[in-house]
Amino acid sequence: MLTGSNIGQRMNHLQQAGESISRDIGMVQKISSIYETAAWGNTLQAPFLNQAIIVDTEYSADELLKKILQIESTMGRVRTERWEPRIIDIDILFYGNEIVRTDQLTIPHPEIENRRFVLEPLNEMIPEFIHPILNKTIKQLLSQCSDTLTVTPLKRHVQK
Repeated sequence: MLTGSNIGQRMNHLQQAGESISRDIGMVQKISSIYETAAWGNTLQAPFLNQAIIVDTEYSADELLKKILQIESTMGRVRTERWEPRIIDIDILFYGNEIVRTDQLTIPHPEIENRRFVLEPLNEMIPEFIHPILNKTIKQLLSQCSDTLTVTPLKRHVQK
C-alpha cells in the first residue's frame, strides 16, 4: 500500500493511517521512510508526503478496498475530483502476486512504473520484488522510470 497526504498535518495523517491500517486491516510487516514529492497529475497544489506499507491481511482484495475507503472516510477524505488535494490517500499497489481487474479495483496499480514517488519507497523495502505483469523488479522499474519529480526522503526508518 501507499499512503499519501498533502493537506494539514501531513506527517500526523500518515501516522494515523498507519495505525488504522494496523488495527483494521492486518499486521504491518514493513514501513518505508517518508518521502516528500511535488504533486503528480494536478501539479498546482501542495507537495505530498508518501509512505509505503507492507501488510499481511486476511481480507480479499475487494474487502481490503472497502476497509481502505472506510479509513479514508473516517479520516475526513471527501472525493470530489481527480488528483485533488487530500487529507489521506491509500492505494493498493500489489496484493501479493495476484492480478485483479474489476470495475472498482485494478491490481497491480496501473501507474506504478510511471510514478517515482511510488517506486522510491518500494525500492527501499522490496527492490527485488517482481511486478507480476511487467516481469521486472522494482529496482528495474525505478531505473527505467521517466518521472522526473524529485522524491526526497524526510524521515528514514524502514521497519522490518
